Amino acid sequence: MMALFLRDVKLSVRAGGGALIGVLFFLTVVAVIPFGVGPDMNLLARIGPAILWIGALLSALLGLDRLFQADRDDGSLDLLLMQETPLVATVFVKCLAHWVATCLPLVIASPLLGLFMNMSEVGIGAVMLTLLAGSPAMAFIGAAGAAVAVALPRGGLLVSILILPLTIPVLIFGVSASYAAVEDPAPFLPPFLFLLALTLFFAVIGPLAAALALRQAVD
Repeated sequence: MMALFLRDVKLSVRAGGGALIGVLFFLTVVAVIPFGVGPDMNLLARIGPAILWIGALLSALLGLDRLFQADRDDGSLDLLLMQETPLVATVFVKCLAHWVATCLPLVIASPLLGLFMNMSEVGIGAVMLTLLAGSPAMAFIGAAGAAVAVALPRGGLLVSILILPLTIPVLIFGVSASYAAVEDPAPFLPPFLFLLALTLFFAVIGPLAAALALRQAVD
């Protein structure tokens, strides 16, 4: 499992720029917002948590189509299906590797982009914490979509269409918790706990659904 984890991290970083492409796209999404809403610094600070979460969500979609496609192309997917290790555990490890290679750099870059949005220190810390807690759910959800589209020659767009509606609850509770940390009347803990619960839920459902979809695709 550790060898598979390290292999997938290396392949994710090398393929198409890996983490760098995701961070650059994240930066692009955040950078164009001030041109659209104007130079109102108070408005930018108010919408900053939502913009950072949306940018991170869209950036996390990049490369999901390659999660299983590369294994199918080189034949290693058949070996993963035939090994003694349960396929669910293998998919779980691949999701963790994808999160480390593509989503974790977005979490690390979020404080710098929060400064672009004129956010306070508390707001930046809240967004970073919520992204750290919620971004694994995006990887687990994305694994199910990538497994469904693995047999399609151009499944990248289909993956995004399939998983984007499923990530809406994660987005809602992530943004709600970020705003709650800044606004005193709103409690931070309840939406943050819901966000953690969603991550744990998809950590179970996502690899299971992806494993079933992979076996159906191969059969």
